[in-house]
Amino acid sequence: MSSHANSEEITAPNAYRLLWAGFMAILAAGVGFSVRGGILGQWADQFGFTMTELGNITGGGLTGFGIVIILSSLIADKVGYGKLMLGAFLLHLVSALLTLAAPFAFESGGKQAAYDCLFWGMFIFAIGNGLCETVVNPLTATLFPKNKTHYLNILHAGWPAGLVLGGLASYFMAGTPDEKGGFAVPPVDWKIQMSLFLIPVIAYGAMLLGQKFPKSEAESAGVTVGEMVATLFAPLMLVLIVIHAMVGYVELGTDSWISKITGSIMGSPASGLALFVYTSLLMFVLRFVAGPIVHRVSPLGLLCISGVLGATGLTLLGNAEGVTMCVLAATVYAMGKTFLWPTMLAVTSEQFPKGGAISIGMVGGVGMLSAGLLGGPAIGFKQDYNASKQLQTASKETYDRYKADKESEFFTFKAVGLDGAKVGILEDNGKELKRVGELLVKEKREDKNHAQLVTWWESAKATAETDKKFVSEAGIFGGKEALKLTAYVPATMAVLYLLLILFFMTRGGYKPVQIEGAAKA
Repeated sequence: MSSHANSEEITAPNAYRLLWAGFMAILAAGVGFSVRGGILGQWADQFGFTMTELGNITGGGLTGFGIVIILSSLIADKVGYGKLMLGAFLLHLVSALLTLAAPFAFESGGKQAAYDCLFWGMFIFAIGNGLCETVVNPLTATLFPKNKTHYLNILHAGWPAGLVLGGLASYFMAGTPDEKGGFAVPPVDWKIQMSLFLIPVIAYGAMLLGQKFPKSEAESAGVTVGEMVATLFAPLMLVLIVIHAMVGYVELGTDSWISKITGSIMGSPASGLALFVYTSLLMFVLRFVAGPIVHRVSPLGLLCISGVLGATGLTLLGNAEGVTMCVLAATVYAMGKTFLWPTMLAVTSEQFPKGGAISIGMVGGVGMLSAGLLGGPAIGFKQDYNASKQLQTASKETYDRYKADKESEFFTFKAVGLDGAKVGILEDNGKELKRVGELLVKEKREDKNHAQLVTWWESAKATAETDKKFVSEAGIFGGKEALKLTAYVPATMAVLYLLLILFFMTRGGYKPVQIEGAAKA
């Protein structure tokens, strides 16, 4: 980190302690998110979950994350940052207890009881993360009013740090597979892996114990809640909200798919995950140098450059062939997305300090909602549309065997994509289908959908070797085209940032807004 801010740049003597506590809270979210992806196989084996059930568990609360940020930001300044962080800490502990209770629930109540424990554990985990996000952003802006961009970027370096640490832990604890489909060295028990996120949770809880939280700039100046809410309807604020919706779309929405797409391009899912860990590590390092960059080009200048790099990186990824080009393209893309989220929060706080937690919370919440409701689904639809179109051209017979029963739809756009269940059966040569069948027999249950897939596979596996080539090529094509199209979003953002730069030039240049009467404490 750069040299400490001098005494005139901070508003509380415990500013750095609170900053690093917020860092650890965001890191906990990253570790939990990353580790969870590596233990799904153990959940499937221990509790008999299908991939669909696992998808429902992992999706628990993600859209609610954005809603929690928006709603809790409305009361953050009045309730107090300390009380909300205590609530987040308790929710993180409850989520851990519920998740770790799944084996006991399974023994007493069966599969459904285990499912409920895991689903609600993930849901409460997301709410805890939302409360943390509500507090730590305006808190950091309050603590470092003269250097918001730099310290908000440092704060949000916790997220990629968590992804890296969780990813590495999952890698080293995943066990060593053998040639028979089992394990030569068994994986570390999932309960131990999942408990890792409690380390940063306990750390931020201990760091916050007994600490005094400063009032926000708005609260110190006596700004009413009504005045805070009114900032949301300022023309510039509305522009920032729209742009940050694009940030959520292109950053978090793309992150939902990027390792899968790059893994397909490089011919190895493991390579896709390794590339994601690499770009996360790059983001972690770069977020510590935002301050020196901003002093040279201004926050809007940094955002404009980021938009250009993001668009360039996604376009390069959409045209990449092989490992080397994927790494180079992903590096450019990572450099582009690194500063977007925290710097947008800094600009919002600098231009609308009267908004307090509400203005920052609205921007962050809209970004999260955009990622969940627009980014992930839209990028998935673009893959469906382009993959099915390419497969129909390459082999109509293969397309007919693997097409979905229903149309995919995104707003007014429609396409009949490929059936994910059928493609999954093709990729693992029916192993998951067989495993689920054995579970159904053991539980003495019947599943109509499973029975239909078994019947379908009996006829489809005769052409599986040929079909796999066509389906794989279509999937790669669909992923690449989706990235190329997504590149238009950061390109549009870059144009909007440039227009904002020109707008501020007419007003004498970009300058943070000061609230008269705000306490310096």
